[in-house]
Amino acid sequence: MWDREPHLERPILVVALAGLFDAASVATGATRWLVHQLGARRLAHIDVEHFVDFHDVRPRVELTPEGTRRIIWPELAVTSTDVRATPGAGVAHDLVVLSGVEPHLRWRTFTELVLELAARAEVEMIVTLGANPAQAPHTRPPVVFGSSTNPELVRRLGLSRPQYQGVTGVLGVLQAALDTAGPPAIAMRVDVPHYATSETNPKATMALLRHLEHVTGVPTAHGALAPDAARWEARLNEAVAADPDANTYIRQLEARYDSRTEQQLASGEDLADELERFLRDQRGDTSG
Repeated sequence: MWDREPHLERPILVVALAGLFDAASVATGATRWLVHQLGARRLAHIDVEHFVDFHDVRPRVELTPEGTRRIIWPELAVTSTDVRATPGAGVAHDLVVLSGVEPHLRWRTFTELVLELAARAEVEMIVTLGANPAQAPHTRPPVVFGSSTNPELVRRLGLSRPQYQGVTGVLGVLQAALDTAGPPAIAMRVDVPHYATSETNPKATMALLRHLEHVTGVPTAHGALAPDAARWEARLNEAVAADPDANTYIRQLEARYDSRTEQQLASGEDLADELERFLRDQRGDTSG
């Protein structure tokens, strides 16, 4: 499982899995962005042979320059950043990023592996990322919700308590396990327009990364996604303008959004400082 020994600076584990809670590939898009922008290196991997049904998520075959076949398997990869090599890092946290396909099988075993990974890497906190289809207009800022069952995190960071009950995915199982074992955890999810989930949504990915940065203090370079987000919105605007019914529907969504939307995850500049105080209290560190 481990590709190298985890020598990390007060790491935070960020988890996103393609599947039920990854509409428009927004959450896994955020982790791919982190890996690319922060120069994350391979730390460990989870063997998908035990967790994935290859009838549902099939491997791909590629031809090498020599003309031989090579199989590209689905992955569950763990990478880590180096905060000392991240320009502008406000606080000393490495990010450990777990991303890939959502397991189809042995969810309890998978959850135990994630908890083992967190313990071995001495993770201080876990953040799961998700994205849900919603009646959200593409013309407005995506709403990011943050929740936790940890009452102190809820109080200090202005989070909500989980409200959802119903069918869940692996992330729901993992969050339930973290309620009773492992480090404190936050679930972040963003609403994405239900009518635009067939392609990636850089606007929602950017919002998710921005809130992750607000909370952790770790730069995510989310601003560099702005041109992609603008092009994505312009394409949808053009499509809507050509359809009177769609145009009317979007105006209705905008009116509903404007009347009720209020970000549930506080976005003040002191969020990262508040998180640092919380984690320091968790460690019993009274030095500052």
